[in-house]
Amino acid sequence: MSHSTLALLAASPLFIAGILIIAFRTPAKYAMPISFISAAIISVTVWKVDVLTIAAASIEGLVISTTLLYIIFGALMLLAVLTATGAIRRIQQGFNSITSDRRVQAVILVWTFGTFLEGASGFGSSAAVTAPIMLAMGFPALAAVMVGLLVQTAPVTFGAVGTPIVIGVTNGLHGSELVDKYLESTGSTYAELVHQISYQTAFYHLLIAVATPLFISIMLTYFFGEKRSLRRGFDIAPFALFAGLAMLVPYFLCAYFLGPEFPSMFGGLAGLGIILMAARRGFLMPKKPFDFPDKEAWPKRWMGSVPIKPHGDTPNEEQISLLRAWSPYIVVALVIAITRLVPEVKGWLTQVSFPITFSFNDILGTQISASAQYLYSPGTALIIGALFGLVVQRVPSNRFYGAVGLSAKQALAAGVVLFSTLPMVRVLIRSGDVFNDSGLPSMPVIMAEVAAEFAGTYWPLVSPWIGALGAFIAGSNTVSNLTFSLFQFSTGHQIGIDPKGMVVTQAVGGAGGNPISIHNVVAASATVGLLGREGDLIRKSGIVTIYYCIAAGIIGSVSAFGLGLNTGTILLISFVLAWASFVLYAMRKANKPQHGLLKFNSPGTSGT
Repeated sequence: MSHSTLALLAASPLFIAGILIIAFRTPAKYAMPISFISAAIISVTVWKVDVLTIAAASIEGLVISTTLLYIIFGALMLLAVLTATGAIRRIQQGFNSITSDRRVQAVILVWTFGTFLEGASGFGSSAAVTAPIMLAMGFPALAAVMVGLLVQTAPVTFGAVGTPIVIGVTNGLHGSELVDKYLESTGSTYAELVHQISYQTAFYHLLIAVATPLFISIMLTYFFGEKRSLRRGFDIAPFALFAGLAMLVPYFLCAYFLGPEFPSMFGGLAGLGIILMAARRGFLMPKKPFDFPDKEAWPKRWMGSVPIKPHGDTPNEEQISLLRAWSPYIVVALVIAITRLVPEVKGWLTQVSFPITFSFNDILGTQISASAQYLYSPGTALIIGALFGLVVQRVPSNRFYGAVGLSAKQALAAGVVLFSTLPMVRVLIRSGDVFNDSGLPSMPVIMAEVAAEFAGTYWPLVSPWIGALGAFIAGSNTVSNLTFSLFQFSTGHQIGIDPKGMVVTQAVGGAGGNPISIHNVVAASATVGLLGREGDLIRKSGIVTIYYCIAAGIIGSVSAFGLGLNTGTILLISFVLAWASFVLYAMRKANKPQHGLLKFNSPGTSGT
């Protein structure tokens, strides 16, 4: 069987999921079990993986699923507590005191605070935390999750205190004879190589992600504005680009001078401080605020099932100070920072002993192991924040028990999807020659190899898409880097360019693929009661993934071959001209009457 045929077979579970979810709008709870079954059948019949290994990989996926559900439960529980006390209403008032502009609110909350959360805890938890806050502030559920997913790019590379680089790239490259020879020829060490990859990756993000706040604005006004206006999105371009630089410049400097552990954490905090000061002083703020249409006019597809009351129903709601309202989230951030930055605390929480860590070694007699560190999980920080809010904001016990029950019910709804998505992912990854009798590399690797064969010297343009594919499959930039870093390094060496640069485009593409990762989409959707709308979200967040991979590929090509009469330079000029044309189109469209662009249905209808 040819490599091309094998690659198509390997990709077929992903095609099945994509066609069902995106094209036919099939809810993921139905599409992903079908995808899992197809992956298992292909793994057994073509890759010759035994049934016990398939079962062990599936159990591994189930263990990982519980860690994600734990984060979802914590986020839902915290939201329920703050809703019961009226604190969410006070938080909304705090944002409105800075600005009533929904575009600016989203940029401040998600681009900066969300970046800090991603840097501290990783694994898509920032979207799971910020989406419910935006929902409570009056954002449509679909808009809240979309915005949370759009930011899952640059912060992800250095998420969870740099795990995608420290663990993913380092372990993905370590021990290779090819890498050892490269280090010997350049007079470098592994630590120096990883540091160079870190700050070069941060530089790519600085060039690409500076437009992310602008994407947030444009997509909010186009998909959720009364007139579907592109122009209204561009109205805050100066502020949006300033916000991008406010986070990304400290982010890059941190990667260059301090290493990969802290860029997202410090960049997010620095950006939050800078943007808040600028917004309070009206610096570059838009003259005309943007808001969503009246809620009665929202299409049904915009809304989730998590009930959010516009006003708290406790008698002391108006007495809650802004600091007291935010205090549970401050506690969450402090707990995450302490558990990641204090070695003694981190060591105690991550030690392999019950009940701190559940460890499953050599599942079903295979070489597959799995563990779940629940106390170290961001879910524990979120639950601590909820308990803190319970005491400080005085939640009656009956409301607290109701909040816990509702949170558990909503988290289990997400489990229906995750309990098939993560096993499917692990079956694909565990199909390599260590576990099969066919001698074939794993399904993700053979997909990448065939792509490399077809691409040749155009590989820098393809490289980010491989990273994005890995993140889409595994839902993790870390796993994508672990799986493909050495492959990317080897391909760069084979085509005669600096192999380090291809690891950089791999890491950037892996971050760019996170907004469309199915389990990231499901995890964030569950926190606002939006399960079943995964296709809508992937179609929207996929715009940023496509932008990211195209931009990273062009920069990677120019970096590899220089400026001149070559493909990279031609594409760079075309890319700039395309952006300029898009801006001009948006501006011209704003001067035309807006008729019938979007019909808002009553709450009882199905929507657009």
